[in-house]
Amino acid sequence: MEKTGEQQLVTRPISMDKNDKFVPKDEPNYRGIVAMPFVIGNEAFEKLGTLGTSTNLLVYLTSVFHMKSIAATNLVNIFNGTCYLGGLIGAFLSDTYFGRYKTIGFASVSSFLGMLLLALTAAIPTLHPPSCDDKSSSICKDASTGQMAFLIAGFLFMTIGASGIRPCNLAFGADQFNPNTESGRKGTNSFFNWYYFTYTFAVMVSATIIVYVQSNVSWPIGLAIPTILMFLSCVLFFAGSSIYVKVLPQGSPMTSVAQVIAVAIKKRGLKLPDQNLTFFNHIPAKSINMKLPYTDQFRFLDKAAIVTPEDQINSDGSAANPWNLCSMQQVEEVKCLLRMVPIWISGVIFEMTGIQMANFVVFQALQSNRHLFSSSFKIPAGTYYVFSMVALSIWLPIYDRLVVPLARRYTKKESGITLLQRMGIGIVLAILALSVAGTVETRRRTVALTRPALGFAKGKGAISSMSALWYVPQLALFGLAQGFTFIGENELFYKQSPENMRSIASSLVLCAVAFSNYLSSVLTGIIRGTKGNWLAQDLNKARLENFYYVVAALQFLNLGYFLMCARWFRYRGTGDEALELAAVEKVQPENSAV
Repeated sequence: MEKTGEQQLVTRPISMDKNDKFVPKDEPNYRGIVAMPFVIGNEAFEKLGTLGTSTNLLVYLTSVFHMKSIAATNLVNIFNGTCYLGGLIGAFLSDTYFGRYKTIGFASVSSFLGMLLLALTAAIPTLHPPSCDDKSSSICKDASTGQMAFLIAGFLFMTIGASGIRPCNLAFGADQFNPNTESGRKGTNSFFNWYYFTYTFAVMVSATIIVYVQSNVSWPIGLAIPTILMFLSCVLFFAGSSIYVKVLPQGSPMTSVAQVIAVAIKKRGLKLPDQNLTFFNHIPAKSINMKLPYTDQFRFLDKAAIVTPEDQINSDGSAANPWNLCSMQQVEEVKCLLRMVPIWISGVIFEMTGIQMANFVVFQALQSNRHLFSSSFKIPAGTYYVFSMVALSIWLPIYDRLVVPLARRYTKKESGITLLQRMGIGIVLAILALSVAGTVETRRRTVALTRPALGFAKGKGAISSMSALWYVPQLALFGLAQGFTFIGENELFYKQSPENMRSIASSLVLCAVAFSNYLSSVLTGIIRGTKGNWLAQDLNKARLENFYYVVAALQFLNLGYFLMCARWFRYRGTGDEALELAAVEKVQPENSAV
């Protein structure tokens, strides 16, 4: 391996010494704990910047750019969805050409530039519409084409930044831990929990302090703060460059996927052998992927590894034409991805809960009593979603330090409970959250219509005297749901994907959020077209509770679907299973048809 002064991982993680003991092969110097201040610090400042910008975006678009609430909601959904969907492109470029380190570095700079442009739209009067002449939103001047273009340019740079950072930063942090040691694997498990603890902390700060400055002090200052924090994120990330483990790209992993599918189709007429010892099973010496055991799912793909008289083998054991013959290792890697597709679909439906709740709780809060108890302090409407993050930030340390060790005693599993069990619990909590949300909205609307109002919301109807703190239970329940399902899904996709596809696997989770944003817009459009009064501009004339119940019904169906998928799912061989497999293979040539 060429020495370049960087901690680079380019070889297979498992080999054997002369005494048949399994030892790491050409391992980099893993600095998991030492690297964490830079990785977690970068993540914290990056999230403080991006979330400090996006958390209050609905209010900014409606109050400064004078957009209608539904138009602003759709724009934010599209922006968020594109950021997540763009992660698939960022992951492909990372795994194929640049590696996670370079991708995160470039994307961080792009994200900073996007925030800078957005901050300028607030700071420079000519870059946003003039203030309304009075409290009536009907005579507010719309943004000009040039002003909207400058705003969209900021969104574009932030989209590029998010597309590179989001699919790579979680996998990059996990790369710093040694997957071949027990302490390294436990460190990885804890990293996922603490990563999201940092995320939730950033959300809380963004949705409280930064949102308060934006709403009550100054939009220019409120948007300048996250811009500065994003700059600090860039500085901290590059400061740790010398100690990172940097996994090098090995060409497009999707080419291997395409080869397996193409060869399986080409050899569809062949009969599968009775014993898998006749399959071709070459593994390149510099492959970073763990050897996978054979599984009997998607057996049609096994035909891609059948050796025919026409197939030529090179002197190093590789196939002369990989579009005519694939290894069983390649086939199993494709199976890993295919097994996660049904779980991914369930994740798309799950994320609709948080998207709908995050969007509409802002408008509900605007028509509720936002005073903190009996004080004169009024909580900004964009801040209420922080209660989800508060619940999650409280729960994660408890889960990581108390629940997992206790569960580990009984289940004998490093993670306490399986990742699929963790995800299932979260879906149940999401159903409960939506049910509570519907009940609370019924109460808010009833109070607004039957008791003296606290005034009128701008462009809307009467403000209910019901305290907006009633939204805390539903938000807390969904925060716990995220702690189970979303974190569990991220960990599942990271651990169950081939090592050279982990950025792409992480991006698939983000794509689920993207599709959820798009589906949420579609669902909102369908409801407005068929049950327009459910989502009226004035929530006192709407029936938002019915909309929540519809989403809850979708989640109930999703739970049944997920349980079927979980029953069918097979975990890939890792850890001890991989060592047992290697013990069986030690009597066979490494590069041969086995």
